[in-house]
Amino acid sequence: MNIILFGPPGAGKGTQAQFIVKKHNYFQLSTGNLLREEVKLKTTFGSEIELLISNGKFVSDEIVNKLLKKSITNLKFRDRIIFDGYPRNVEQAKNLDLILDEFDQTIAHIIFLNVSRDVIEKRIMGRMTCDKCNMTLNEFFNKEQIELHPCGKEFLKKRKDDNLDIVVARYDTYMKTTKPVLDFYSKNVNFIEIDGALEINQITNKINEILNV
Repeated sequence: MNIILFGPPGAGKGTQAQFIVKKHNYFQLSTGNLLREEVKLKTTFGSEIELLISNGKFVSDEIVNKLLKKSITNLKFRDRIIFDGYPRNVEQAKNLDLILDEFDQTIAHIIFLNVSRDVIEKRIMGRMTCDKCNMTLNEFFNKEQIELHPCGKEFLKKRKDDNLDIVVARYDTYMKTTKPVLDFYSKNVNFIEIDGALEINQITNKINEILNV
């Protein structure tokens, strides 16, 4: 069964997706990671993506859909995908339905992590990601874990788009473009809203209960 995991930038989608991957043997399909991987390849396509991301903007549906379909059609991940932060608008939601239907797949759970902008600002400003293992930590909330990080602190980096102005721009863009998607999915019987301001382990436990039903 596939899962859609929603929430504003910094809501903790990545952290919870990592839990689901480890606990329930899923594949995390984060459009952000797919886009950043393309940027690392330093292609013309990647340069276009980097410019948009660095300015706090979302990339076009055409770009996202091309990367998305490549993963969905991979038989290794069939019915084991977590859509992390996708779809971002109603057109993407409709496109996802079409692609899944084409390959005889469905969405079993739609989980929304609801968090205010004040909480998100601190989460994002302190966020650090390990270049080696891709683990995400926060310099405000995970001081001890950072000191003891097995890969070494030197691998923990802040993303270029993690600054206050861009945080605000990304949140406002999210609220403008993604809220209609939430309205679209909220009518679905599989739609579940979780308070994203809760402690990480509390959110994890709630998600675990959902997936174990």
